[in-house]
Amino acid sequence: MKHERPTVLITGATGQIGGETLRNLSLDDRVAPVAAVRSAAKAAPFQARGIRTVILDFDRQETLLPALRGIDRVLLATGYTVDMLRQSKAFLDAARLADVKHVVHLGACGGDDATVGHWAWHQFVERYIEWCGFSFTHLRPEVFMQNLLSYDGTRAVNNGVIQQYTGDARFSWVDGDDVAAVAAQALTWPEAHAGQTHRLGYDSKSYGEIAAMMSELLGQPFHYEALSPDIFLENMRAAGANMAYMECVHDNFKRAAARSIPGIEDTFDNFQQITGREPVRWADFIVKHRQAFAY
Repeated sequence: MKHERPTVLITGATGQIGGETLRNLSLDDRVAPVAAVRSAAKAAPFQARGIRTVILDFDRQETLLPALRGIDRVLLATGYTVDMLRQSKAFLDAARLADVKHVVHLGACGGDDATVGHWAWHQFVERYIEWCGFSFTHLRPEVFMQNLLSYDGTRAVNNGVIQQYTGDARFSWVDGDDVAAVAAQALTWPEAHAGQTHRLGYDSKSYGEIAAMMSELLGQPFHYEALSPDIFLENMRAAGANMAYMECVHDNFKRAAARSIPGIEDTFDNFQQITGREPVRWADFIVKHRQAFAY
């Protein structure tokens, strides 16, 4: 049975984008947000805030349809592995059976001609969403500013040194909180965002330029040390990361450093129209997270 208010299921509710989307939706009584969690233990913090939860595990197909029954709209946010393809298809098949109406998909960078591996995987998911006949909104965030706080659990800035793998390339950045703000708008007002692909990137900077801004704004010296992408790959292998995905990231880094990804610097002017405010840019982000960068 449908609820009086549209029900909105947030997958990835314990993650950054999903969690912030849920927080945004909880500030508005137009929809009834539901947090998808993998266990009762993970449900407890949401229930303490008065947020309904359902058990949903992308790798346990038997959990999908029960979690989706009675849901009107969903945010689909999968993990960073090649399993996203299998997981997304099973989830969307269950969503179609459950009569879900609108799907907001958290995708990846690039235009429709993107050939970086994991970007292309997300675009296959986009096409399957469309083939299934859902009303949809595709979100394509560029590079997350939060990557400078940590990447795969590893600090990205240590004692004023940024170690990264893209040479002196400039590329487009977005604050993850801004991605969540757009997701919340698309889930609250699906008719205004149906059939749209929102590319989300608002500040084009290289790591060297970011280090210079940090030095100026925080009053401490910061500098960028460009490392070989091969070092990244070996670090991820040693950490036991999913290598199918990390090989794609390695290729992305190599091509970015070689300046061979067209449009990697592109920024967009859609954020104010969607949310009614300006997006976060690097100066804002640095000041907001000054405690994380200071040493």
